[in-house]
Amino acid sequence: MNYNEILAAAKDQVGPYCKACPVCNGRACGNAMPGPGCKYPGNVAARNFDKWQEICVNMDTLCPNAEPDVRFELFGRVFTAPIFAAPLGSIDLHYGPKYKDPAYNSILIKACADYGLMALTGDGVDPNIMLQSVEDMKKVGGLGCPVIKPWNKEAVFEKLDVLNEAGIFCAGMDVDGAGLPFLKAMNPNAGSKSVSEMREIIGHADMPFIVKGVMTVQGAKKAVEAGASAIVVSNHGGRVQGGVPSTAEVLPEIAEAVHGWTTVLVDGGIRSGVDVFRALALGADGVLIGRPILPVIYAAGEEGFKVYMRKIIDELKSTMTMCGAATLADITRDKVRL
Repeated sequence: MNYNEILAAAKDQVGPYCKACPVCNGRACGNAMPGPGCKYPGNVAARNFDKWQEICVNMDTLCPNAEPDVRFELFGRVFTAPIFAAPLGSIDLHYGPKYKDPAYNSILIKACADYGLMALTGDGVDPNIMLQSVEDMKKVGGLGCPVIKPWNKEAVFEKLDVLNEAGIFCAGMDVDGAGLPFLKAMNPNAGSKSVSEMREIIGHADMPFIVKGVMTVQGAKKAVEAGASAIVVSNHGGRVQGGVPSTAEVLPEIAEAVHGWTTVLVDGGIRSGVDVFRALALGADGVLIGRPILPVIYAAGEEGFKVYMRKIIDELKSTMTMCGAATLADITRDKVRL
């Protein structure tokens, strides 16, 4: 099956919120909550998509003719490309009953590892979600990144103990999850984390730690101060807070502020290899893609993932060729026009 055939098949597999749109731009799902849409006023997911499209790439083919090298090193490991699968949660509630989180994550973890990439997986009220992900990561040599919700510190430490024991490649926390209702109801110290609390949490991990949900220069600097090995510029697709800027809008200033101090990844609205190129040119080291992966897995499992990722990476390589960038390091700010 090719990509278009897989996407067409997905329409019968997902729903009611996700429509398996030809382009996942956040409009059809709007602010349908709970679901893949975003919180009132319901425009953050669409804004994420739109702002990437406003950035033009600068063509320049007066350069040596070379096959683009898109290999990317993170925490000492070389990956096929600077593209990772973003964590998604409550799969059956948001996207349809075919899969629950553990089954979806199991497919995603193996598919990513087989393709030379890495899956970040979600967390939830059910502790078995993360525990099953750990078991699946162990089958691929520990490769993966469980992203823990900002529970109280004691609960986070318990989860990190599991990851430490299993030898998982890296761990993370989606700090913007602090706005979720079930976290607000918990005591003590669930939800937002101070720099000192994050330093304790990161210090408890035996592996690199990613802080996801950074949207300001101040937040990025605080994550670095806490010891984050990487940050993810992410607004959760507007699901925890409406009225925020797009990730494309804040990425350049954040990347400039922490350049050389930590790895910068970006998530939100990236839907093509051209978008990946744009993100790297604005200062990101790599990107996360979440929602577009889900329909293709619903439709065709691991094969759907491979077809989709091949499409994205081919688009990235083609853009690099047309813009005179032989390596990822060549994708600099002058390669795009704002």
